[in-house]
Amino acid sequence: MQPVYFKYRPFDERTVQLLCADEVYFADPSTFNDPLDTKPRVEPDCDVPTLERTVQELVRLRVAKEMQAGARTVHYRGPKTMAHIDKHSLDAGVRAIDQLRYAATDPEYGDEPNILSILLAHEIERELLMQYDKGILSLASRYDCPLMWSHYGAQHRGLCIGYAVPKEAQSSLHQVQYDGDRNVRASEVAKMVLQHDDQARQAVNDAVLLRKAPDWKYEKEWRLLGNRGSRDSPLELVDVTFGMRCPSTIMHTVARMLADRDMPVAFHVMHEVNGKFRLDRHTLDVDELSAAYPRRSLSMYDGFEAIDESQG
Repeated sequence: MQPVYFKYRPFDERTVQLLCADEVYFADPSTFNDPLDTKPRVEPDCDVPTLERTVQELVRLRVAKEMQAGARTVHYRGPKTMAHIDKHSLDAGVRAIDQLRYAATDPEYGDEPNILSILLAHEIERELLMQYDKGILSLASRYDCPLMWSHYGAQHRGLCIGYAVPKEAQSSLHQVQYDGDRNVRASEVAKMVLQHDDQARQAVNDAVLLRKAPDWKYEKEWRLLGNRGSRDSPLELVDVTFGMRCPSTIMHTVARMLADRDMPVAFHVMHEVNGKFRLDRHTLDVDELSAAYPRRSLSMYDGFEAIDESQG
């Protein structure tokens, strides 16, 4: 059985797009509401030469990628173009190191013996963030979290989309760790960049993209990684759960919108558990909604048109 994860949403234009066009949205991590999320701190746990080589290679890779994208745009792909990109990106890496060495001589830093290591570590942080161009689809492992409904489900007036994760998408889905640590070891970044070490890359990726403060633990978040922006969904939409304050007109609209979908969608509505600070859901009676909507207000008067009060 495929695992199912949930996306809490208000009912808005984007939600209609996600449901009707079967899309998902991979958000830019810089837009997240927690400013510490996806903001690693690099620990300079290796020597200065290794730090310098790491910075130089990160800069080279970034500049080369940027220039290659520009070359593709103008259809320049010949050997001269590639040689120019190689030279320019190498020079950019060397210049970055020269600038950091010069900055470390600033009298403002006083007699701090490790200032170059600190500056190099900060530059690694900056380059890492510039090169992480993946978007994130945040999902929850439960549909009945009151805080999630309040924060992301329009104060229980929105809905919660349930997605099954097909086998081919499971490798892109990762569980968030709430360990309160944003540190990334520079030695791991060096292994990733200089030695192309896959284990090191996984450790760095986890530290940058999959760690949050313990205060967010209630979310029990999972993250699907992909190219930023709206994309055809790699997930299977299986159910929609409406908040306990969601208007019945919205429930009817969504149910009708998805009625002819190739793969049927189950509909539920949240309700409170009597006497408890808990929520549960039950199956929505779509037929009952369809009997009530759409309605025409003037229809109630039409039935009185044939009545003549003057005849007794």
